[in-house]
Amino acid sequence: MNKRVPFRALNGIVLLDKGLDVSSNRALQNVRFLFRAKKAGHTGALDPLATGLLPICFGEATKFSQFLLDADKTYQVTAHLGIRTTTSDSEGEVVSKQPVDCSVAEIESAAFSFLGKQKQQPSIYSALKYQGKPLYHYARKGIDVPRPVREIEVFQIKIEAIEPPYVRMTIACSKGTYIRTIVDDLGEKLGCGAHVSALRRTKVAGFDHLPMYTFEQLQNMDESEREAAINPLDAGIQHLPLIRLPAELTKRFVNGQRFEISADKHKIFRVYDEQSGVMLGIAELDERNLLHPKRLLDTTEIR
Repeated sequence: MNKRVPFRALNGIVLLDKGLDVSSNRALQNVRFLFRAKKAGHTGALDPLATGLLPICFGEATKFSQFLLDADKTYQVTAHLGIRTTTSDSEGEVVSKQPVDCSVAEIESAAFSFLGKQKQQPSIYSALKYQGKPLYHYARKGIDVPRPVREIEVFQIKIEAIEPPYVRMTIACSKGTYIRTIVDDLGEKLGCGAHVSALRRTKVAGFDHLPMYTFEQLQNMDESEREAAINPLDAGIQHLPLIRLPAELTKRFVNGQRFEISADKHKIFRVYDEQSGVMLGIAELDERNLLHPKRLLDTTEIR
């Protein structure tokens, strides 16, 4: 009888192509158990309806989750015109049905009006939390709670196809953007209502050129292939400038001390040990050129 492989202190990031009708937490646990990782977390939940890129962080990489949550993202979405739902997607109850009497030019004009910076109020069915509980918890009980208005930015909208009642688009946007809200607002602009019938996240900034894998693909890999699918723990933050510290400063940094350093005026840095090349953490440089450790890595786990 084969012995069960114990959980291990694994560090790195796997790019999962999440499947349909699977929650982000279930997808996370499936991957964690497959790799036998002691610690794991995901960066930015996808609804069960949504598929696509879900970075899974192992071990020390979980300390960089916030930087990945803050990253720009790209989605492919299919809007179903003429039907508005409570959740702004196909899983919600139908609120209204209207005939779709819009020209291609009207649809394009309405869609492109969402380009640029704007204020957005998230759906009451979003996972955004209020007093420790997600908004959808209150929505399902019919409780109305405050929803903060966020400033977001839509960088690009590419209309792939208009085949009424369906409109397929690719949307590149900033963190915190709710695609369901954009589609719902699009339907209101057109006077016919709309909801999301399909949604796929295709990009998260920092991982644009790295492959993602379905859970089935990961399952079917041999051990060496599966290990090769793990990206370095700093893979998603390569856009941050780096600082390499000599031995004497490395010691101070890992002890959480602040010190003066000569560096370009960037706010956030990746910090590495000059001799070994091991990443030490994330730091912030203030206006006095003092380097403040922000996220320290357990280098005993990484070496």
